[in-house]
Amino acid sequence: MPSFESAPDQAPPPDAVHPRDSSPQTPTSISRLNETIRDFVQRWNAVWVEGEITSWNVRGGHVFGRLKDSEADAALSFRLWSSTLQRLGSSPQVGDRVVACVKSDYFVKTGDFSFTVSAMRPTGLGDQLVQLERLRAQLRSEGLFDPARKKPIPFLPHTIGLITGERSDAERDVHRNAELRWPHVEFRTVHAAVQGDRCVPETIAALRTLDADPDVDVIVIARGGGDPQTLLGFSDERLLRAVADATTPVVSAIGHENDHPLLDDVADLRASTPTDAAKRVVPDVVEQRALVEQLRSRSRTRVTQRVAHDLAQLEQLRSRPVLRDPESLMTTRAHEVHLLSARGRDIATRRLDAAGHDTARLQASLRALSPGATLDRGYAIAHLAEGVIVRDAGQAPAGADLVVMVSRGSFGARSQGELAETSDAPARGDGDDGSTGQPS
Repeated sequence: MPSFESAPDQAPPPDAVHPRDSSPQTPTSISRLNETIRDFVQRWNAVWVEGEITSWNVRGGHVFGRLKDSEADAALSFRLWSSTLQRLGSSPQVGDRVVACVKSDYFVKTGDFSFTVSAMRPTGLGDQLVQLERLRAQLRSEGLFDPARKKPIPFLPHTIGLITGERSDAERDVHRNAELRWPHVEFRTVHAAVQGDRCVPETIAALRTLDADPDVDVIVIARGGGDPQTLLGFSDERLLRAVADATTPVVSAIGHENDHPLLDDVADLRASTPTDAAKRVVPDVVEQRALVEQLRSRSRTRVTQRVAHDLAQLEQLRSRPVLRDPESLMTTRAHEVHLLSARGRDIATRRLDAAGHDTARLQASLRALSPGATLDRGYAIAHLAEGVIVRDAGQAPAGADLVVMVSRGSFGARSQGELAETSDAPARGDGDDGSTGQPS
């Protein structure tokens, strides 16, 4: 094996002018090799290629992305300068199928091979995007995106289940930010592949393990940013249905803000980044303490105001005359009752006396008009046996039986006929009451 160390007393061998002339004794430099490759690549002509955009990242106004062959498992990286992007008019998106004019380019400083896009035309949606849109429409029709079926996230979970890649930045971000907000938070982490063929089955297995744990209150599925092609596992129908069937609330924290796998729509809560998931799942202890102190202050102020208001009302009530000297009110009311009682007795007495006088007067009038008073003066009433009062002497012929009523009783008599009138005889029929006109 040749040695790359030169003797201290010997000068390093000169570089080979051309890489093809290099040898262990005269190696060429990396920059000369890269320049040679660049010169060779730049002689290639531009070509038109068709593919599906799987990555579209804008940095400093320039676009760095990837194109995937729709018929074979092949892809290429490209860059699109801002001036070219402005000429396109509309910006393509991930999943679009395009035809692009690319020219190969090789970077001397980094040794990276890429293609520069000078023109790009959209031709339609890519196969993967079509499949995702079809799956999105199916899941929406089944109600998996309905907000009514999403489970609420607990205010302060006792244990957080975390599904993420082993020793990943996403795991460190979730742990660090959650512990900064609530130092006593507990995690149960299950590692799973976050891309590739193992992503879906391992994530489903981890989800079922955490969902079966009664101590886990919420499950976070976290992954850092990446190429949209690497995030396809989080739009897999098997994983989406497993998340929808989970009884524990699930938080989706996949990629960055611009990444939007279907898991974000099915999960009970979508976080833009793993850091955002930690902030939305765990409350901030400082904010909660400030809130508690604020509520205490408001309660103390409210109670103080209430007590002061009640004391003022009580003092106002105590200052009223009726409460200062309650007996005065009773004395006044007792005097009024005594006056009303005396007045009522006087009125009742006067009315009884007046009624007595009226009764006596009526009795006297009734007595004066009564037939009994006439009988008391010595008059009598004669009537036939049939009860007919004799008003005319012709009604009682000789031999007729009569009943004579006097002031005290009655007796029978028999008529002797009509008597001859004499000048000294009293007038017949002093009244219409049937009396004989002669005292009995």
